[in-house]
Amino acid sequence: MAWIIIIALAGAAIARPAANLFGKATGWVMSLIPLALFIMILRHAGDVADGGAVIATMSWVPSLGVDLTLRLDGFSMLFGLLITGIGTLVTVYAGAYFAEKPAADMGRFLALILLFMTAMLGTVLSDDLIVMFVFWELTSLTSFMLIGFDAHKAEARKAAIQSLLVTGGGGLVLFAGILLIGMTLGTFSFTEILARADELVASPWAGVIAVLIMIGAFTKSAQVPFHFWLPNAMAAPTPASAYLHSATMVKLGIYLLARFDAVFASAPAFGATLVVVGSLTMLVAALKALRAEGYKAVLAHSTVASLGILVMLIGLDGEVAAVATVGFILAHALYKAALFFCAGTAIHATGETSLRKLGGLARFLPVTAVAAVLASLSMAGLPPFVGFISKEYLFEAQLTNGWNVVPIVVAVLVNAVMCGVAGVVSIKPFYFKSHRVETVKHGETPGLLVGPLLLASGGIIIGLFPDGIGNLLIGPAASALYGSPIDVSFQLWHGLTPMLVLSALVVAIGVAIVVWWDFIHDHLRRHDRLFRLIGDGGYHWVVDGTLHIARSSTRVLQNGDQRRYTAIVVAVVVAGLAFALLAGPAGLYIAAPDGSLRASVAIVLFLSAAGAVATVLARSLIAALVSVGIVGFAVAVIFMLNGAPDLALTQIAVETLLVILLTAVLLRLPARQRHSRTVGERRRDVGLATAFGAVIFLAVASMSVIPLDMSLSDYFGQTSYLEGFGRNVVNVILVDYRAIDTLGEIAVVAFATLAVWALLRNTGPKTRTKE
Repeated sequence: MAWIIIIALAGAAIARPAANLFGKATGWVMSLIPLALFIMILRHAGDVADGGAVIATMSWVPSLGVDLTLRLDGFSMLFGLLITGIGTLVTVYAGAYFAEKPAADMGRFLALILLFMTAMLGTVLSDDLIVMFVFWELTSLTSFMLIGFDAHKAEARKAAIQSLLVTGGGGLVLFAGILLIGMTLGTFSFTEILARADELVASPWAGVIAVLIMIGAFTKSAQVPFHFWLPNAMAAPTPASAYLHSATMVKLGIYLLARFDAVFASAPAFGATLVVVGSLTMLVAALKALRAEGYKAVLAHSTVASLGILVMLIGLDGEVAAVATVGFILAHALYKAALFFCAGTAIHATGETSLRKLGGLARFLPVTAVAAVLASLSMAGLPPFVGFISKEYLFEAQLTNGWNVVPIVVAVLVNAVMCGVAGVVSIKPFYFKSHRVETVKHGETPGLLVGPLLLASGGIIIGLFPDGIGNLLIGPAASALYGSPIDVSFQLWHGLTPMLVLSALVVAIGVAIVVWWDFIHDHLRRHDRLFRLIGDGGYHWVVDGTLHIARSSTRVLQNGDQRRYTAIVVAVVVAGLAFALLAGPAGLYIAAPDGSLRASVAIVLFLSAAGAVATVLARSLIAALVSVGIVGFAVAVIFMLNGAPDLALTQIAVETLLVILLTAVLLRLPARQRHSRTVGERRRDVGLATAFGAVIFLAVASMSVIPLDMSLSDYFGQTSYLEGFGRNVVNVILVDYRAIDTLGEIAVVAFATLAVWALLRNTGPKTRTKE
């Protein structure tokens, strides 16, 4: 299975040169990559049909116990097929969408789409939580770049940053939960975590872990109070909206919650929290969908409502809830991606984004209009579409659970709004004549049609022949989600049931919403205060407050006075050292002298102290610099006398370079005739210097009171040859154990050397030649 990730990543790498090579046909050519991956995943359908799983493991970071383990079961196969199948259609559509753009733009967009597909596949196939998190964060990064693809637009930049802050912040919270799981169970393997779920739930960290996991998932799937970023992300090009924000990425949080539902099923309040948050998200998104003006914005808010439905379903117990979750994921992906394609074609052809200003487009885009109607009928939950079957299971899952009537009422109202939205987005722009469009920039092309037609047709084909998809996808996915095999009866007709009555009620209310759409929309537009409250005002309050604090602190701290900066740093260091000294185990106890006094060391220390005093008393900057050099070279001699010639040589090299560098700088500075420091400032400097010296003296004098911990020294001594293959322990520490640190020190010295060379080279005035 590793080849799935490798091939997807290779596709992202070759997308840009392929655009230069194939031109307008690039979308068709590059779509062969996700299509091949779709077939590769589909070939494992037999392996996961009976609740089995295909597992492939490669060692990644063995010292940390992190393996690149990929696991394909029924649930991850469902996501894998949606990612690659819709990814194939998105690639074709993107090629047609960017046909008139420069090849570089098309190549860059396709590269990002395929990179995102790689991240999505890695996330849903990873069995190790650390590996999953790496791919999880890659989806946030690629989403940021896709949303901000049109970087010249302020709206796109703002939306991209907002999505990155929300999903990236949620990712950090999720990572904290993952680390706590590893600390509690000693493993990051989800298979093992699921097997030891009772042990995890019984741990004192179970509640914290559950909250962290939920927050991470809520941010990714735009649940209240993080619901605002997804509609704003519609600033992305339409192919990205259809792929990231309706069919795949936003369902990552759903995927994570569904996986961990089996772990925390017995945890108190886990399921109840999901039901409450999902229901609240449904209500908020439904209200905002009725008020939205943009074509894609209406679809985006309905997507948030759909995600709320899925979160609520995950919070419910039982086999029916598992089937309803899987069925709704499939149905929503099909009709919502198709509707986004249709919306993108309409917007691209007219240049108009407002739903109220579109009408009569069926004359110019007849096939697109048909696809929009078919997709919207599935979204409305009408038979014989797969959306009707998924809605029936939704109501059955609610009726068979022990919840009260409130979630059922919420589900009916929200599904009615979605039914109304489905009617408005398919009928109004294509068939209404109140805002009839007279001209379009282009007509329909095969690349713009194949995606919406296949997805919309898939909704009715699956609805008419549900047994095949039920056995192939729904059953294995629901079984993997539930934790044991489920006999799925994914059928169109279940007789005259309470669910059918609720479905009819939804359609009736939805038709009324379509008829009274303008009245409802105009009425809701007057309530700005309410929608500011449930919008992204909280996000802007936090961001603006943070920026205000940053500006205020900058005015106070970054005032341009380097001496004040240094004084603040020294004062904080002195306070920290003093606190550590007082709070430490040794306190202020000073060890008694032990051993004889070494005259050589005493002489060197005396010279060092003399150099320090001379630095303070020197009237010339050059003389002060030479005195400072005495202190540095004295330290090198101390290293030499204590058997550390390598440290001594390093100290001599650095000190020599420092003296030369500072001398070169001082020679080019204008000479000062008087002190630039006031008497009060110099007194403050004396106080800080004295305090610093006193604290260091006390710390060093009391250091030997604490028993010396030799564990690290013993470790280096025992492993330097076995792991670093070196007999010189110091060299092994520098080159192997502290490799990055040593590289950084070498870089600092190298850059300083370049600076010295630049200062000391001949910079005298050039002689001008007479012309």
